[in-house]
Amino acid sequence: MTVVNTPPASLPRTLGELRAQGHAPKGVKAEIRDNLLAALRAGRDPWPGIVGFGQTVLPQLERALLAGHDLVLLGERGQGKTRLLRTLAGLLDEWTPVIEGSELGEHPLEPITPRSLRRAAEFGDELPVAWRHRSERYTEKLATPDTSVGDLIGDVDPVRVAEGRTLGDPETIHFGLVPRAHRGVVAVNELPDLAERIQVALLNVMEERDIQVRGYTLRLPLDVLLVATANPEDYTNRGRIITPLKDRFGAEIRTHYPRSVGAEVDVVRQEAELVAEVGEPLLEVLARFVRNLRESSAVDQRSGVSARFAVAAAETVGAAALRRSALIGEEPAIARPVDLDSVPAVLRGKLEFESGEEGRETEHLTHLLRRAVAETARDRFAGLDLGPLVDAVVDGHLVATGERVPGSELLAALPELPVLHEVAARLDVKATDPPGRIAAAVELALEYLYLTRKLAKDSSDGEAVYGP
Repeated sequence: MTVVNTPPASLPRTLGELRAQGHAPKGVKAEIRDNLLAALRAGRDPWPGIVGFGQTVLPQLERALLAGHDLVLLGERGQGKTRLLRTLAGLLDEWTPVIEGSELGEHPLEPITPRSLRRAAEFGDELPVAWRHRSERYTEKLATPDTSVGDLIGDVDPVRVAEGRTLGDPETIHFGLVPRAHRGVVAVNELPDLAERIQVALLNVMEERDIQVRGYTLRLPLDVLLVATANPEDYTNRGRIITPLKDRFGAEIRTHYPRSVGAEVDVVRQEAELVAEVGEPLLEVLARFVRNLRESSAVDQRSGVSARFAVAAAETVGAAALRRSALIGEEPAIARPVDLDSVPAVLRGKLEFESGEEGRETEHLTHLLRRAVAETARDRFAGLDLGPLVDAVVDGHLVATGERVPGSELLAALPELPVLHEVAARLDVKATDPPGRIAAAVELALEYLYLTRKLAKDSSDGEAVYGP
């Protein structure tokens, strides 16, 4: 078994060995630029796991990185900003040499702190070299109101002063997060949440590449790529971002929610941890449901409807299916449209509604969820005559569904109809599939007929009956 963070034994272990191999230092932005270009030329995806940004956000991001710009991603919550920033680590070299034991991970050929300069002069070519994995060169900080200058930049270490050093000695400094990310990527989430005096502390880091601690300047040629995320509403001169800091970012890139149902489904499929089978049609229902929420005047669109809402909805539907499976002893656990009923009550707290909508949250969610079911079924069953299914129910074949109704019982309530095979085929369900999967397809058709007023549906005690 390979341990990811164990460097290969063949790598140089001293400065002399490193120099003998012709190794040359490279800035982090140049390193990212070269690796990005290599991926693009080889047709390799530099952004694994990123869905829906291929023609919009990613080209802008790639141009910013090729230009060597510090950048900020602007977007509402749940648009994948942090996920995107974390993929930047994949554009770094897998292993990079550092001076063994150095506080800032300095390159052996380019020491910058007084201690490392002293050690380099003392050891010469015998200076010990360690290797750092790219995963250790990505540093992330969530901006919070209690973040201090010491956290980000550094502060005087009282222990070192107590050991006898003077306050003017640069070695009394305990470095903060940004200097410790030297030769790497620093990501600050929700940048405007930093207090203004903390934002001021970043100015020198971004432009002059030095740091100031307790009234004196320590010249450190820091080599960092600074990236950040922010909400567009806060990232304005009237918001909580200071203009000089805004000016220092070379690129501002707007993110967005998935712009197609297919992209939304891809995100849910990738991110959701499902405890039961949730078929493609139900994932599509949830994707349309989230899109309806983002267009609803009842929902506060300034706070957005996160992609995490759709993920949580899919996981809730899977959990409802698993519970139903345990109650009735039906295996495997396969979600049916009846399991969608669990979503509004569980997830309404994840949304912000407009003032005046108090008490009507569940009503809005239920309405938009039913609309999503109707839209999905209309798309899936387009051109298919469901009249024979309506006739069968009108002729007395009432169909019950609920958390205690097995799929086999739902199917047994209907006569053998060719249209049922066509319904299953439209949802990529085969006759040899488990009864629960076939029942999910038939139930979607019945629910569509109810929503289009072709059938009635009576609900009581956790059970619903489709009838004329």
